[in-house]
Amino acid sequence: MTKTKKVKENGFWERNRKSEGYLLKRTLMNIGVSVVRFILLFGLCFLILQPIFNKISVSFMEEKDLFNPIVVSIPEHFTTENYKMAATLMNYQKSLVNSAVISVTIAILQIAMCTLVGYGFARFEFPLKNFWFACVMLIILVPPQTISTSLHLHFRFFDILGIKEMLTGTTWNLRGSVLPYYMMSAGCMGLKNGLYIFMIRQFFRTIPKDLEEAAYVDGCGTLKTFVRIMLPEAKPILTSCFLFAFVWQWTDGFYSNLFLGTTQLVSTSLSRIVDSLGALLMRELGATVTVSVAYSNCILATGTLMIILPLIIIYLFAQRAFVESISSSGIKM
Repeated sequence: MTKTKKVKENGFWERNRKSEGYLLKRTLMNIGVSVVRFILLFGLCFLILQPIFNKISVSFMEEKDLFNPIVVSIPEHFTTENYKMAATLMNYQKSLVNSAVISVTIAILQIAMCTLVGYGFARFEFPLKNFWFACVMLIILVPPQTISTSLHLHFRFFDILGIKEMLTGTTWNLRGSVLPYYMMSAGCMGLKNGLYIFMIRQFFRTIPKDLEEAAYVDGCGTLKTFVRIMLPEAKPILTSCFLFAFVWQWTDGFYSNLFLGTTQLVSTSLSRIVDSLGALLMRELGATVTVSVAYSNCILATGTLMIILPLIIIYLFAQRAFVESISSSGIKM
């Protein structure tokens, strides 16, 4: 009897009565916040995933399904010929290997150089430090398209202090090679390098200086402390920045078209897939043909899926390190 009475006294409505309705208001507010959060997350996921699901559906349709008003999401005539066609048009195997090699090497070089610069901004004092860090921020803000003409002329007539032109009367033409990629990455002027420097700097600032001071007391120098102590601690942020660098390099079309016009990459091959489709059909049929817009978009959607599939696989294996780095690299000014 006493236990039943105690339960009634501790019940929700009894506690709500004692709190003068505050408990009910707080519960309703929590429920309302949860509902709004669910709606926002569901809407955001729908906006992100719906185009991908639509591309997946279209990629398995035959051309006649594209013009069938009854067929919306589920193909009536299931086929994988679109993937074979897209692979042929993009020269997928060769483009995949070229993109993987360039993206991995560029990402490694970018992260190596940005780690040194970010650590320097986080731990050392030097003249005009704030000014140089502002220049790093400027790299993030200024789009690369604004300096495309300067980059083209610089690497089209490349020289080192004018020595080659003085000796031979000519300059090097580096367009069409990967050297501009590597040179810009080594100088921290590559794609999104300012962002990587900022993220790495913020992460190093969250690491207590006591770790380095203890290493100095034990006789470690600056370089040994950086390699043995700081780099292992920075694995999450380095992994995250490497993923960012790899993905942006993988999907980059600006620098690829500017410097690597003849090298087959997945990004440049995708941008030319519609023109390649028309040329292929013309060679096979031996006459001028008009490719429907729907079928062109179907092949384009298929090629897009073939490009993003390796990125999804990489993220599935590295998502833990990615989430850890984002959560631990908070803004600390």
